[in-house]
Amino acid sequence: MRRREFITLLGGAAASWPVAARGQQPAVPVIGFLHTASPEPYAERVRAFRQSLSDTGYVEGRDVAIEYRWANNRADLLPALAADLVDRKVALIALSGGAIAALAAHAATKSIPIVFGIGADPVKLGLVASLNRPGGNATGVTFLTSALGAKRLGLLRELVPKATRIAYLGNPHSPTFGDQRSDIQTAARALGQQVVVVETVSERDFGAAFATLLQQQAGALIVGTDPLFNSNRDQIVALAARLMIPAIYQDRESASAGGLISYGANYLDIYRQLGVYTGQVLKGAKPADLPVQQATKFEFVINLKTAKALGLDVPDKLLALADEVIE
Repeated sequence: MRRREFITLLGGAAASWPVAARGQQPAVPVIGFLHTASPEPYAERVRAFRQSLSDTGYVEGRDVAIEYRWANNRADLLPALAADLVDRKVALIALSGGAIAALAAHAATKSIPIVFGIGADPVKLGLVASLNRPGGNATGVTFLTSALGAKRLGLLRELVPKATRIAYLGNPHSPTFGDQRSDIQTAARALGQQVVVVETVSERDFGAAFATLLQQQAGALIVGTDPLFNSNRDQIVALAARLMIPAIYQDRESASAGGLISYGANYLDIYRQLGVYTGQVLKGAKPADLPVQQATKFEFVINLKTAKALGLDVPDKLLALADEVIE
């Protein structure tokens, strides 16, 4: 049999083979998921992301695969982790965990779509041209965490009016540290309130940071908005309780863990929105054309059990404002 006749025969036979016999099905798209912190404290939020993604038609393990890259609070690892996802040729990079993760992904690729969930202003960071018309390869959700310092200061003063000094715990390695500090200090000056800034870059520094709070005679504490603090909320809450320091946090999980009060975005809703946009991009939407969403749900949570342990009487005004009261 001549070679041409054999190829023709083979082609005709192949056309009648079952699909499974011709080889593997086309590979499902792969999402790269990048985060600054460690997975355990964010498990519930990631579940919300996956559920929302599945609601758009992309079930993990069936319609899509997800490659997770966690920096475990090692911000210096983020550029390499982002580059690894680019080398993996993922269809999209979804990320949260602060502005530093978004900047790492943006530096790694200008072609792979990026969907972010961050608390900073993405225009100021250079991630998008504008909120309504991002214009590049990135879009997502911003929840304005960095701009809520003044609100947290006001709530804490309502609860601890006799505190002459209030401390702000922040991570100077965060790209939004300067804005958060400035926001709180400006609000404090307007109120005639003294603010002590305490910096920490690692969980190993928490003990020394709280010792500084005591030395500075701080009567209350604003815990900054950073993945480092979210990942170590139990340790921070325990230190505040041991040293009898009233503190306000950014997420309801901290209040649920024993923190006094919290005020911030509804993070489960943020991760759900992240999943929705990820699904839309996988279906062909261009990040340049998807407006950056802004958080609309914010939560104020009071832990009355902790307030009682600290000897604090919570004003009726604050109880009326609270979205949740833990008793």
